[in-house]
Amino acid sequence: MTSRAALINTFLKNAGWSDAAHKLLAGDASNRRYDRLCKPDGQTAILMDAPPARGEDVRPFIHIAAHLKTIGLSAPEIYQADTDNGLLLLEDLGDDLFARLMADDPTRQEPLYRAAIEVLVKLHTAPLPDVPLCDATWLTDMAAPAFEYYGTAQRPESAAAFADAFHPLAQELDRDSKVVILRDYHAENLLWLPKRRGVSRVGLLDFQDALLGHPAYDLVSILQDARRDVAPEIEARMIDHYIAQTGGDAVSFLRAYALLGAQRNLRILGIFARLCLRDGKAHYVDLIPRVWNHLQHNLRHPVLAPVAQSIATALPHPTPEFLEHLKSQCASIPKPS
Repeated sequence: MTSRAALINTFLKNAGWSDAAHKLLAGDASNRRYDRLCKPDGQTAILMDAPPARGEDVRPFIHIAAHLKTIGLSAPEIYQADTDNGLLLLEDLGDDLFARLMADDPTRQEPLYRAAIEVLVKLHTAPLPDVPLCDATWLTDMAAPAFEYYGTAQRPESAAAFADAFHPLAQELDRDSKVVILRDYHAENLLWLPKRRGVSRVGLLDFQDALLGHPAYDLVSILQDARRDVAPEIEARMIDHYIAQTGGDAVSFLRAYALLGAQRNLRILGIFARLCLRDGKAHYVDLIPRVWNHLQHNLRHPVLAPVAQSIATALPHPTPEFLEHLKSQCASIPKPS
């Protein structure tokens, strides 16, 4: 038995869950692992295994979960915590992921997306917790993986040209009011809880990286999903619904939406390429064309003309040949020690 396994066994014994069977739920793009625990009497819970030795810290999850629950949103209850060793025992919110429900019945897409937007309205009108700031410098720096990993060679001059074009535009967003952004707010991190009422019917997962940022950020996250297509008309109606509910200015909001959409999709391009090249996870390459299309859509907004020019010659189109080339280099870059 490894030392990590022994820690987990002790944690579960102290929590009264040592007799539970384990089933892996998730553990891929991050260093966290999630197991569903099932006791002989049918009780279930979720074990989050987030090793500090691999850069994980469960304290932000605990902090944000408490905030979400305080304002009436459905974050999982935390039954037991070992913050020093990165272990949490969580409420099991079930299997009804939005992505799964939408795939099974496409007519549910718009009602579920509308419910997700209502959650954001609630979140964005609540008092702010103490979390780090997502500002122009953070946004600019977080796009760097696109230039470091997505392409045939590292191009520092391309990253610099992008930063010169993007940073002044992002600085304009710094003047806008800040809200909590959950950052990974999409259909595979939301669960439908029909026995609850109102906004609490949406179960929330994967929010430990929350920041204070622009209200458009999480709308981009859910409506320009890297893993599933969202019909343009649904995207437009959900943006309109959010603006109507919050009383914002449509022109400035759409400008911010395009700017943050370009940044987020650039970052995802780089992360997916890195997951293949460094971490040996080639299947993320298959998602790149959708992300590229989102990026190109955002770059067509007039405000992004300087950014589009900086990207045009820096990043290759995801042709079948280029994607196969990426896959052929899977795990070729050493992981940092």
